[in-house]
Amino acid sequence: MSKSTETNTGVPDFLANMADDLEKGLLPIQVFNNQQVYDLELRRIFARSWVYIGHESEIPNCGDYATRYIGEDPFIFIRDDEGVVRVLLNSCRHRGAQVCRASAGNTTHFACPFHGWTYKNNGQLVSVPARSQGYRELKTSEWGLFAAPKVASYCGLVFANLDPDAIPFEQYIGQYHWYLDMQFKLTAGGMEVIGEPQRWVVDANWKQGAENFCGDSSHTQMTHRSALDAGIVRAAAAGAPGRNYGLHVHGCDGHAISIRQMEEGGESVFWDYPEEVTSQFDSGGLSEVQLDLARRALVHNGTVFPNFSFLHFGLTDSPSKPAAGYLSIRVWQPKGPGKIEIWNWIMAPKEASESYKERAFEVGMSSFGPSGSFEQDDVAVWPGVTRSAATVFAEMNNVKVNYQMGLGGMGDVQPIADWPGPGVAVLSNAGEGGLRTFHQTWYDRIMLNGTKS
Repeated sequence: MSKSTETNTGVPDFLANMADDLEKGLLPIQVFNNQQVYDLELRRIFARSWVYIGHESEIPNCGDYATRYIGEDPFIFIRDDEGVVRVLLNSCRHRGAQVCRASAGNTTHFACPFHGWTYKNNGQLVSVPARSQGYRELKTSEWGLFAAPKVASYCGLVFANLDPDAIPFEQYIGQYHWYLDMQFKLTAGGMEVIGEPQRWVVDANWKQGAENFCGDSSHTQMTHRSALDAGIVRAAAAGAPGRNYGLHVHGCDGHAISIRQMEEGGESVFWDYPEEVTSQFDSGGLSEVQLDLARRALVHNGTVFPNFSFLHFGLTDSPSKPAAGYLSIRVWQPKGPGKIEIWNWIMAPKEASESYKERAFEVGMSSFGPSGSFEQDDVAVWPGVTRSAATVFAEMNNVKVNYQMGLGGMGDVQPIADWPGPGVAVLSNAGEGGLRTFHQTWYDRIMLNGTKS
């Protein structure tokens, strides 16, 4: 069914008043565990949004590949023999079997294990067994692997869109690139991935992680109390309520970011990168305002709708060791209405020494890896939300949860009138504007409210 004729048939009744609810800072909890909602998400969000696939540094050589997903659809992320980055559907054109069965590697061809149809690494069909006996008139040029119709690369970040009519990625990301640039354009060489992505499954909904990275600063004081008590992170980076260190930006073309920083005029921290790294930072790629935000940065975390998030952080794995900065990027990979697979990559500036990259990887793994000091806190509490969302009580009573922090008269801090960057900026940690932005974008897409791909 085309977008022009598609209707909202099949939308659950509990979404009927969600537009009004969002204005009040309320959200029906069932959105976090409902099969009808999930089926709509796969078609109206993941099939029509620009979804993160991988970083070009993961496939530096011709023939390098890795398997990835858009929604639950399997794809091959590959650099072909001409050096072109492609996103190919992992499905043989003969009978549909997956032609790539390894998670990563290097190859010139993919041979289907079912009947042997063979494809070049650019997707072109080049060999069909028994062709002279059974496929004499087959036009192999018409039977190559399907590919994502839209692919874009930004700072090495590769995104794809399944909608052939999707708007360009630059338009989709909009002014939010101003914040992405601070993460990925600090040096001339940019960021590169260290090692393979870590993956782990959590009994939670994909939106829980995505919204959390939009600016849920207030949970740190409770959920991560043990990590704070251990002294492995600066107190200023912990998201305490108040105006001293927090900055939330929401309403930025459907995306959001949360920043913890030193006060204006304070010391230079640059996410606790050492001088060997900060000396490589290139002010030519950033404005003076961006560079000053980076200079004072303790933590940057944000989400590009729908499920790509980043965390730029400086901390340590032991109070006896110096802090180290690193950049983590992740995908909240949906695996059903009540299950996600978290994909996590650790990055560092390309110009950093190998010894520093090893240190950044160690700190990243110890904090937000599968068993990291911060990560295990989050994944311990998120499943409780998922269970509550599926209760009979929630269904019978149309239970709504509260996203009102900092909304209207709830907060005492107003948006910064002369904020030099895009979006709406609030100098406080006591707000949930980024989370409301995420769910408004989600709602508009689920309800086909004119939101473009």
